[in-house]
Amino acid sequence: MRITRRVDFSASHLCAIPSLSQEENEAIYGDGANPHGHGHNYVLEVTLEGEPDPVTGMIFDLKELKTILESEVLEAMDHRYLNMEVPPFDHVVPTVENVSREIWRRLWPKLNFSHARLWRVRLYETEDLFVDYSGEES
Repeated sequence: MRITRRVDFSASHLCAIPSLSQEENEAIYGDGANPHGHGHNYVLEVTLEGEPDPVTGMIFDLKELKTILESEVLEAMDHRYLNMEVPPFDHVVPTVENVSREIWRRLWPKLNFSHARLWRVRLYETEDLFVDYSGEES
């Protein structure tokens, strides 16, 4: 069985490879390479997989999941310029793929138990663009 919790956060970023010219970055990232950066209202869905506890009937305490998401993702990324304020994006291009991988990396140690485990991170960058990440156990 799986259960999903959703949270929203806003962040800005610049998609550019420092060793490339502005023109080369624009060819790769389009408007995402705007040297002034740009922002998104991200939607994050975190899914846990497990069996409900026979006593509580829950896979995982959703209040605790909310607390973990607030401390590991929202406090770190909400209203931040990812490239300047959130490691590893000072040296990793903060594409939606890389941001979802980083969220997984932050959550896996906190959401990996014998009865339940992190199953998927789904990160929407826009209403019609999202990444599903079910990464390696970091």
